[in-house]
Amino acid sequence: MSIQLGQIAPNFIQSSTEGRISFHDWLGESWGVLFSHPRNFTPVCTTELGEVARLKPEWDRRNVKVLGLSVDPLDAHAAWGKDIAATQGHALNFPLIADADGAVAHLYGMIHPEADANVTVRAVFVIDPARKVRLVLTYPPSAGRNFAEILRAIDSLQLTDAQKVSTPVNWEPGQPVIISPSLSDEAARERFPQGWTTLTPYLRVVQLEA
Repeated sequence: MSIQLGQIAPNFIQSSTEGRISFHDWLGESWGVLFSHPRNFTPVCTTELGEVARLKPEWDRRNVKVLGLSVDPLDAHAAWGKDIAATQGHALNFPLIADADGAVAHLYGMIHPEADANVTVRAVFVIDPARKVRLVLTYPPSAGRNFAEILRAIDSLQLTDAQKVSTPVNWEPGQPVIISPSLSDEAARERFPQGWTTLTPYLRVVQLEA
């Protein structure tokens, strides 16, 4: 199955380190980040799980719940959790799905036969409170994920959901944004009385007021 932007994220029920999870119910009114790992006791993923745990205040500030997944069984997750805490300095503080039967991995298209038919690829899905998939990333085994970039993308999604703007290349929170081309200058003046810079008729840059 191929998961595409804008579709409803498939629901599932599966065991995790924090009990059995019914995904849509667990998500509640929050944003979600579902991210997978090939298997337990892998070096790159060990560093990633520690980083996701360290970033808990940042997820909370954005109303984001994070949910990891590996195809190993629950008892292996417990042992791996000890390694993560010991080597990364941050213990798991979010659920890690034990997808031993591969149900969630297949539901979300995380098994890529040309990569390895027995393990999940290292995927990331950002899901909004309406259960819609808003971002999909797939990483190779050798490259650790940049969770600062995932946070930045969530900041952009949440901002652009709230305002008629989009974010330019390398945008960071607090920097100027782009006024939607669907807004006329007249409508833009009502929304952005502080004014903007017109670079071309379709590229109008505005600094949002704090």
